[in-house]
Amino acid sequence: MSALLKNVTNCIWHAFDSLQNNDVVHKSKLKVLTANIGTLLDLYGVEKGLDHFRSSQELTFDEFRHYLQHEVFSSLPKTVTLPVVREYEKKISEVCWFVCRKSLLQRDKPVFGDESVFKLFRIFCLLADLVHDAEETSRYVVVLQPSEAGIVAEQLVHCLGLRWDAADWEALGSSIGHFKWAAFLAVLEAKYCCDQQLHSEAIVEAVDEIYDVFIEDIIKKGYLYKRGYLLPTMREYWCVLQPCALTYYKSSSQREQCGRIAIDEYCSVEAAAGEGKLQRFQLITPERTFEFGTQDHKSRLQWVSSLRQAAAVSGGAEGYQRRARAGRRGAGARREREARETRARLQHEVRARLAAEAQAQELAELAQQDNKKLEELKNAQAELEKLLQEETQAKRDEEIVRALQARVLAEEWERREELERLQEEQNKLLEEERLKRKQFEMLQAEKEAQFREAERRLKELEEEKQRLDAELKAAQEKISKTEHNAQALHVQLRDHPIFRNGERARRAISFVPTTKSSSDTLIDVKAIRHLKVLDDEEKL
Repeated sequence: MSALLKNVTNCIWHAFDSLQNNDVVHKSKLKVLTANIGTLLDLYGVEKGLDHFRSSQELTFDEFRHYLQHEVFSSLPKTVTLPVVREYEKKISEVCWFVCRKSLLQRDKPVFGDESVFKLFRIFCLLADLVHDAEETSRYVVVLQPSEAGIVAEQLVHCLGLRWDAADWEALGSSIGHFKWAAFLAVLEAKYCCDQQLHSEAIVEAVDEIYDVFIEDIIKKGYLYKRGYLLPTMREYWCVLQPCALTYYKSSSQREQCGRIAIDEYCSVEAAAGEGKLQRFQLITPERTFEFGTQDHKSRLQWVSSLRQAAAVSGGAEGYQRRARAGRRGAGARREREARETRARLQHEVRARLAAEAQAQELAELAQQDNKKLEELKNAQAELEKLLQEETQAKRDEEIVRALQARVLAEEWERREELERLQEEQNKLLEEERLKRKQFEMLQAEKEAQFREAERRLKELEEEKQRLDAELKAAQEKISKTEHNAQALHVQLRDHPIFRNGERARRAISFVPTTKSSSDTLIDVKAIRHLKVLDDEEKL
């Protein structure tokens, strides 16, 4: 039953995604999910094989899907009727929804109820594709194509009695790209169901309507009159048409089923002659013929068309909407391939046209160049004829010139010999001049060295002079200071009482040096000490 696993893969991925951590899920969690799926399929103990599957304690989605395919769904019978498959899909979807509902129901301003969100979730999983994530190619993501999301949105808008704007949806789809579950639900709630005038019951009925269309494969439903088998009277029933059967109930609540007519590709529908106000038609099956009636001709045409459509798509193990989705994908792929081929043909034609235009332009340019070359050749021919005449005349003149040149050449040869002799003499003079110049340069270098040495010596002498001037100035200052001190001492000695008589004063003064004896000596310290000793003796 690989087809059943394929149908529920998107639901299982959402459950796996809600349990995963870094793209893997622990086996203990997967065992619970696998056990629930096995119980729904009447397969018990299928989760025990996970302990021996792979050596790691965590599995990726590819590994878990491989285990389900080979250990769980492979145990189912190969041929299962479509109603049984739908029942399995419903139960598995409910289990997966129970696992992931907490994360999928989170949103800021909810409009749909939980039951309606679950039905939209099943529609999303039916029409969506499991692809590799563009950002991380190692993990998967379930996305819905904008065209498929547009079909669901259009059905919902029509069921709500609103106007569908295809251009607006196309712009929205091109801006969003692929729809993930959160974006799909947010667009339906925020864009089409946020009107406050819409009643909650109307929204629930609209979701139920599209759920019946996409999940239950209901092609049409409504009231029909049916002729009884035992009593040939026309009674009104609520009829629900699916690709495999026409089921009729007592009322639109569909609680009490009155009968079910199997429909296959061998069934046919034909209009019947009406009696009274009813517009009648017949459903002919291999077992018997059923007669139905409607209130008007338009309704009869709709039911006849729907019944013929149900008979045409009744075969096959997959549901009508799944085959319709596959057909849309195939048609889209064909349209895309045809568009690519058309673009390629147009590009080829454009390139061919441009090449032809370029070739025509090149031919025109070549023709123009040929004409221009022909004109140039004519002009060149006339020019050559003229040059030929001039050349003939030039040859005559050349013979005359050659004779003159021979004579001039002899004279030139003589002048050349004279010039060579003069050149030799000039070379000798230049060599002598070069030697003199070299000697002069050496003399000049020697003079410059002497000049630099003299400058250096002069600089040293100037520095010595400055130093001696400084020392002389210091000595003069010391001499002037000494003279001043000597005069002061002379005055003191002269006025001192012990030196007032002439002899002692003269003896004392004789010890004082004068400036005339030596300009570079200081006062004799011994004389001063002698004076102090004499003073002390006088006091005693």
